[in-house]
Amino acid sequence: MKLKRAKAYKKLLHQYELNFGFREPYQVLLDSEILEDAYKFKIDLVSRLQKVLGGPVKPMITTCDMRHLYAAKPKNETLILQAKEYERRRCNHQDLEEPLSTLECLGEVVDPKGNGTNKNRYIVASNDRRVRAHMRGIAGVPLFYISKSVVLMEPMASASEQQREREEKSKFKMGLKGQRKPDQVQKRKRDEEEEEEDPEDQSIADGASEAQPAKKKRAKGPKEPNPLSMRKAKKDKPAAESKATKKAKSTDANDARPSTTDEASTPVEGSGRKRKRKPKSKGDGDAVPVVDDAGSP
Repeated sequence: MKLKRAKAYKKLLHQYELNFGFREPYQVLLDSEILEDAYKFKIDLVSRLQKVLGGPVKPMITTCDMRHLYAAKPKNETLILQAKEYERRRCNHQDLEEPLSTLECLGEVVDPKGNGTNKNRYIVASNDRRVRAHMRGIAGVPLFYISKSVVLMEPMASASEQQREREEKSKFKMGLKGQRKPDQVQKRKRDEEEEEEDPEDQSIADGASEAQPAKKKRAKGPKEPNPLSMRKAKKDKPAAESKATKKAKSTDANDARPSTTDEASTPVEGSGRKRKRKPKSKGDGDAVPVVDDAGSP
């Protein structure tokens, strides 16, 4: 099956599923003529239908069509055994001496009440043109047939399209009505009645609203900067101090500063230097002056 044809069949079947409630497994009614043609072209009809529909298929055959296979000349035993494996759809014509035609039998099975609806969601596979022409008048009946050993699906019939359009319009109207809930409608009606019954209260409310000052409109223009993003302003320094206080501060600072002479006279602890003393001479009793490293007394 070609890709373009497969996409068209998938889209068409999706329309049947949305508007007429078709679902898997699909119930397919097979007549005796399409079974004979499939046997002649050596086609596995059930597997072809599953491939076209894209899902499992439940093949069905009526009692009248089964009797047609038994009455066929020459009698095909292989085809009869194959048809026995399908589900038997009882059409309530088994008590008749002669089986009804495929057109009459399938017409009563698909639309038993004659109101033009496919209640049980049957898919009809038939190579009889009269049967397919009759089924086009019933809304929601997908049709299949064999042409030159190819299983084909007919486009949607006019009766099915009209039924689909009516349902879509009704759904659209229901959607518009459902947008406004009944509680909201009742509440709106109550509000309107209260407004009509109490004109004095309405006038009082209008006077109160007039008494209130009107809100000032914000002038258009550049906005002020964000105060949190601004740098804080520096505080102003106090007035200049008097000269007396400045002098007092300067003298206190000088007193507190250590003198250089004291620093020089006091030995530095931990400096690591040691004084060198010359030994006294034995003859002289006078003390020898101390000489430091630099050589000065």
